[in-house]
Amino acid sequence: MQLRYNFRLYPTMWQQRSLAKAFGCARVVYNDALRTRHEAFEAGQRVSDAECPNG
Repeated sequence: MQLRYNFRLYPTMWQQRSLAKAFGCARVVYNDALRTRHEAFEAGQRVSDAECPNG
């Protein structure tokens, strides 16, 4: 039998700011890696995960 729970979190203002900062940083890292892969693809090259910035 599988159980499923629904719950909701209500972070404090300080926690909201910390989460926004963390997710903002993750988005920047993802976008940098995506841009690197896109540029390499256009140049006919391959980029490994280790060669991506911040990776």
